[in-house]
Amino acid sequence: MKLIRILAVAMAILGFGLHQADAEARYGKQKVVYHINYDGGDADKKYRGAMRNIQNHINAVGAENMEIKVVLHGNGVGLLKNAMQNQKLQSDITSLKAQHVTFNVCNNTLTGRKINHEKDLFEVFQDNIVPSGVAELSYLQQQGYTYIKP
Repeated sequence: MKLIRILAVAMAILGFGLHQADAEARYGKQKVVYHINYDGGDADKKYRGAMRNIQNHINAVGAENMEIKVVLHGNGVGLLKNAMQNQKLQSDITSLKAQHVTFNVCNNTLTGRKINHEKDLFEVFQDNIVPSGVAELSYLQQQGYTYIKP
């Protein structure tokens, strides 16, 4: 009986390893830009869903095979604004950043809405700010990034 359990565990481990190898062979290296320009809704449900989509993408392909940028403009900047008070969003964002996901914020939105990135947004630094969110999306697509709007 003990031998059967050991064999079952070994096969499960091997199966998982094969699944990972299959995923790497299937998906390869990816460059992706996620576009967020909408309101998060009640309890930031839409923002949290977008963060889960990104994490699921990483889980499927592997962080080492991914280059992910999130471009935020318009109402999408609310993701980082709401994260100042929402611990769950903070955790999601911090976890994704630890996996080398970059969050880029539109300067036009910051200027137009009089948002101070240092005081009003969660962990946004000068090098995270791009001149125009929509222009950045176009630029990244020209650089070979796949566009996704969660």
